[in-house]
Order: sequence, then C-alpha cells, then structure tokens
Amino acid sequence: MKTKLENVQPREIETRSFEIITEELGDHKFQPGTELIVKRCIHTSADFEYADSLYFSEGAVEQAIEAIKNGASIVTDTQMAKAGINKKALGKFGGEVFCFMSDEDVAAKAKAEGSTRAAACMDKAAALGKPVIFAIGNAPTALVRLYELIQEKKISPYLIIGVPVGFVNVVQSKEMIMESGAPCIVAKGRKGGSNIAACICNALLYMIDNERDYWK
Repeated sequence: MKTKLENVQPREIETRSFEIITEELGDHKFQPGTELIVKRCIHTSADFEYADSLYFSEGAVEQAIEAIKNGASIVTDTQMAKAGINKKALGKFGGEVFCFMSDEDVAAKAKAEGSTRAAACMDKAAALGKPVIFAIGNAPTALVRLYELIQEKKISPYLIIGVPVGFVNVVQSKEMIMESGAPCIVAKGRKGGSNIAACICNALLYMIDNERDYWK
C-alpha cells in the first residue's frame, strides 16, 4: 500500500508540525503560560507524555523570561545542549551560554573531590557572579549539587531546567529540585535529555522575540 505524502513547503513544515501537535492534544488543559514550552518539547521528541510530565513551579516561566530580558546567562551540563540553544537570540539581551564540562580546572576539582565533572561545573557556575539559568539535561549529579548549593545559600538560580535522562538517581534528583524552592521546570520521571533542555531554553527565548506564526 502506498503512503500519500503531505504537500508541505519547506518553510511550512514546522508550522504544520505544531498544527498536528495541537490537533492531537485536543482539549488538554495547560497551566497558564506553559503551553508553548510543552508543545516545543513534544515537537523536539515526538513524545506526548511531556504534556503531563512537565512540572512548572509557580511563576517559573515569568521569572525566567524576565531574567533573560535582563541579561541572564545559561549554564548547561553538556556541549550538546549548549550547541542546541539559540545563542543569537539569547545574545540580543546580553546573555551567554556556558558549559564547563571540558575545562581543566573542573576535571581537576572533580578528581580531587571524588565527584563528577557535572557537579564540579555547578560550583564553577556558582562563582560566576552573574544571573544564571541552569539547563541540566544529562547529569543528575548536577541537580544534586545545585540542591546542595541552594541549601548552603551559595546560589539563587533564576530557573533550573531539570530534565536529565536515565535510571540512576534521575527521579530522586528531580524531586530534590522540585522541593528546593527554586523556580524550576522539571520533566518528572526518567525521560529528558540534552535536546529537551535546549528546546525549553529556546521556547523561553521564542516566547520573548520571534516571528513564528504558530507562536503567536
């Protein structure tokens, strides 16, 4: 049996994709201000479970958008997530994207303390002395260290995007962030990934400044 292809122009593919997502979600009820982020995650992963598994702390989206407008930077735990974040859009507001995983001082600190590089990266981020949004898509140890730094009153993140993927301490680390009191967007359960971390950052950016028809 032959499958009939949709006749869609290249510039219309993304718009059509969001139309399909909207159709399949039907009358799903979204927490105010979160719909475009949820749909972006579904668009990135083709996984409709994100419609129910994404957790948003109260006011997290609004606070993150305001922080970006005021020049907040983004710290992520993988080069993949860093590559996927729209740095040009972030740069319009004076922000940068950082990933310290390959830094020699981070490797040395992790070895000396018997920790992971991801955890050591959070310590380096805490010393930046600038407003920061954390986008964690790979390492639960990064979330655990962020929780500890919050409890020690060494950081006050404008947002933690907690979406590491995996099996070991992933669920537990996400629960710690949801209980930390910090503004957060968390993918409950085992799912997530660097692509989801990046797409949530981009969704926030596109909610501020974009020309996409489906985003209006």
